[in-house]
Amino acid sequence: MPADQPTSSRANRRWWDADADDYHAEHGAFLGDADLVWCPEDLRESQVGLLGELTGRRVLEVGCGAASCARWVRRQGADVVAFDLSAGMLEHARAGAGRTGTTVPLVQADVCALPFADGAFDVAFSAFGAVPFVAESGSAMTEVARVLRPGGRWVFSATHPMRWMFADDPGPAGLTVIQSYFDRTPYVEVDEAGVPAYVEHHRTLGDRIRELVAAGFTVLDVIEPEWPEGFTGTWGQWSPERGALFPGTAVYVSERRIG
Repeated sequence: MPADQPTSSRANRRWWDADADDYHAEHGAFLGDADLVWCPEDLRESQVGLLGELTGRRVLEVGCGAASCARWVRRQGADVVAFDLSAGMLEHARAGAGRTGTTVPLVQADVCALPFADGAFDVAFSAFGAVPFVAESGSAMTEVARVLRPGGRWVFSATHPMRWMFADDPGPAGLTVIQSYFDRTPYVEVDEAGVPAYVEHHRTLGDRIRELVAAGFTVLDVIEPEWPEGFTGTWGQWSPERGALFPGTAVYVSERRIG
């Protein structure tokens, strides 16, 4: 079923408010209290340095969840602000600050209407936050570009669009194509009253590149992490069995064009 931006925003705020406790009970240990994990393939910023030099930089985390990534960035010497659509997630961010003693400013906001000044940040990043849940993702890219200075870096990870073709299953059932890669109909779960309660949007690899370019970014790289040898962790549909055959994550690395 269709789901426009207001519908998606309402549904996902409601979903993540309700699911925040269960989400962190299941995934909190893997994500850590102060670490930047890009994806279920266990790719970490400390290994790859996609954000570049962070000391003294002004950094924005987009869709921060519990803000463990923002706290890691803060510990690298950056000046960080983190925002999320969900108040439930931000409660976990406050709890994480209390456990670690590392505090960053937290803001409740929608990525399509950011409450920040033009050119306020040197770097923006998102580890599976916000982008897949936005109907007007081109507008989200434009907003991120607006709050970045010229030359500022924008890095985000999301489910690899190839996964849209397969059942959301980590086992053998998830190895059979069930729909077209080009079907951009959103995935919508509804509650008992038929009201959308969760929405996720599909964009092809080309769609993402065009959104970035149209928003004023130069694409520097698209990383498709391979499943690490010997890594046995699973996360929902991510598993060693599937990861050995096709990518589960795409990480987009870009910079706002100068001029």
